[in-house]
Amino acid sequence: MFLESMQIAVHHRVSPDELTSNKKEVLRYLGYSKKDLLENEIIDFSTDRLVDSCMAEMKSVLKCQGVYSIFDLNIEGKKISFADISFESESLSINLKSCTKIVLLAATIGPAADFLIKKATKLDTAKAAVMNSCGAMFIEEYVNLLNDKISKDAFSQGFKSKPRFSPGYGDVPLSIQKEFFRLLPCTQRLGLTLMESLIMAPEKSVTAFVGLKRN
Repeated sequence: MFLESMQIAVHHRVSPDELTSNKKEVLRYLGYSKKDLLENEIIDFSTDRLVDSCMAEMKSVLKCQGVYSIFDLNIEGKKISFADISFESESLSINLKSCTKIVLLAATIGPAADFLIKKATKLDTAKAAVMNSCGAMFIEEYVNLLNDKISKDAFSQGFKSKPRFSPGYGDVPLSIQKEFFRLLPCTQRLGLTLMESLIMAPEKSVTAFVGLKRN
């Protein structure tokens, strides 16, 4: 049962073919506004072709996988407690209002995406910018898939999920990433490393909280 395996990490993987190649998101990461995207003629032909080729090149090397665990949650004012952790955050406590369980997840699209970005950086700055935006789009697409699975499983057990919330947002310190790596098998299952700067490698990776409340 979904909620009976609370502290047992679930390993999730999908084929890159299951991801949507969302060109509008890539263009948004490149700095195009919603108005620009509605007026397609603003996007020149060479940029359009470059985005298409970069999406296809990156998608062919992706390794999309994640891990997540569920913990009982207690909230008292700004104080958030789960597992053996307690910390204060006004923004996260608002996000988790009425929740009794919390999901910790980590996800990545693999090291090959980073390699393509670094390779392009040495050869073509325009392509590097597009590759970086493709990486941002694909990790978001994968985390959305993983989040949807968690939400559907939770709903089948009588819970409703709240919007995910990542370390570094609001007043949640990026240093809380260390707890994700302590509580989840990020390195063993995903090959993730947390550097001293608190940036993850591969860089196109995400950690996030997802609150669950009784539906």
